[in-house]
Amino acid sequence: MFDVIIAGGGPTGLMLAAELRLHGVRVVVLERDTEPTGVVRALGLHARSVEVLDQRGLLERFLPLGQQFAVGGFFAGIDRPWPADLDTAHSYVLAIQQPVTDRLLTERAVELGVEIRRGRALVGLSQDEEGVTAELADGSRLRSRYLVGCDGGRSTVRKLLGVGFPGEPARFETLLGEMRVAIPQETLMVSVAEVRKTQVRFGAVPLGEGVYRLVVPAEGVSEGRTVPPTLEEFRQQLRVVAGTDFGVHSPRWLSRFGDATRQAERYRVGRVLLAGDAAHVHPPAGGQGLNLGLQDAFNLGWKLAAEVGGWAPAGLLDSYQAERHPVAADVLANTRAQMELMSTEPGPQAVRRLLAELMAFEEVNRHLIEKITAIGVRYDFGEGHELLGRRLRDFTLKRGRLYELMHGGRGLLLDQTGRLSVAGWEDRVDHVVDASEELQVPAVLLRPDGHVAWVGEDQQDLLARLPTWFGCALH
Repeated sequence: MFDVIIAGGGPTGLMLAAELRLHGVRVVVLERDTEPTGVVRALGLHARSVEVLDQRGLLERFLPLGQQFAVGGFFAGIDRPWPADLDTAHSYVLAIQQPVTDRLLTERAVELGVEIRRGRALVGLSQDEEGVTAELADGSRLRSRYLVGCDGGRSTVRKLLGVGFPGEPARFETLLGEMRVAIPQETLMVSVAEVRKTQVRFGAVPLGEGVYRLVVPAEGVSEGRTVPPTLEEFRQQLRVVAGTDFGVHSPRWLSRFGDATRQAERYRVGRVLLAGDAAHVHPPAGGQGLNLGLQDAFNLGWKLAAEVGGWAPAGLLDSYQAERHPVAADVLANTRAQMELMSTEPGPQAVRRLLAELMAFEEVNRHLIEKITAIGVRYDFGEGHELLGRRLRDFTLKRGRLYELMHGGRGLLLDQTGRLSVAGWEDRVDHVVDASEELQVPAVLLRPDGHVAWVGEDQQDLLARLPTWFGCALH
């Protein structure tokens, strides 16, 4: 019997599996596909996701395989400069293709002892007071204490649970693919720049060796959303939008996506939970989807591990939905707004011009980029210090860096006074006495996901706060 079954071996499922294994949880990942996909859905990692990787000691694997960009244009394609002095040590977008991210996260999970079973589709499930039974397409069954559906926007787990998925259906569809063109890159880029003056949903990204990632609005919304477009359909839409098909040929892959926005009514039903696209779908505006799923997993992992480990305080697992549902709702709202701003209709274009003027103000530009990059997220931990509920940026200590202290996925008391103690919680919380010129408070208690759970210098106040997130003391 496993502790946790994860349905879905994409970035969310792999990240969650690795987080659980840090705490010794016995976990198996069931992936429907027999081989990793070569389809490049996502192209980059935003600042908060980069921080997450750094907090677990993974960033050094990713940096050499990506490129760092600090460029504007992430909100509805409105060209404004990258804000100065963002509250992060990683003020950039890490351009890295999703298959590379998948591979690196798979390697990490396997290193930690995660069992990944490919070609295993979940088709049924049932649960009782002791655990969950998963039924697979080959007729076999697996038993676990918990199950998490990370199986995408058409989630089988969500449907089997009967969880509502309200929202708005797709109104627009976009064709996406990687292929070669028959004209020089300079000529192509001039044409792209001209088309984008009126059609922001059009673009071309050179991938090297004469291959380009092309995106173009579709004619309408197809009924068979899972059926990829043909090369001729792609050519036709290029001719409609750009006046030429650029001589595209030799596609690596072709795909289509819509702008539907939907969110699961509940992220948890008993011993079964949802994360990533299984819990929310939205347009790809701003490149937030993969990042949102990784951050779901980062929030859920330590909480589910605490439940399995038997030390979770009451309500800890339910705080996953309480914290992540509003974050996803905000992403749905901002992507919906961005899609409106990308419309070629006169009304949305007028609003776009007005917002472009407003984004010339540093505060507005910064606010929107903090949304996109998720560094502006603050969970509601109640009344208290302005840092409460926020994540801390990485900063230098006298003996290293803050994020270097978080690789094990445990809580952390960073104590600049040297007078505090976590006696009774040593198995869950590390106590580090160190100092930094960048930390303007006596001490902070960080959850395993890096969010500030307490600020102060009073030992009794700390003792009152520790059980909220880390359960009862051992003695």
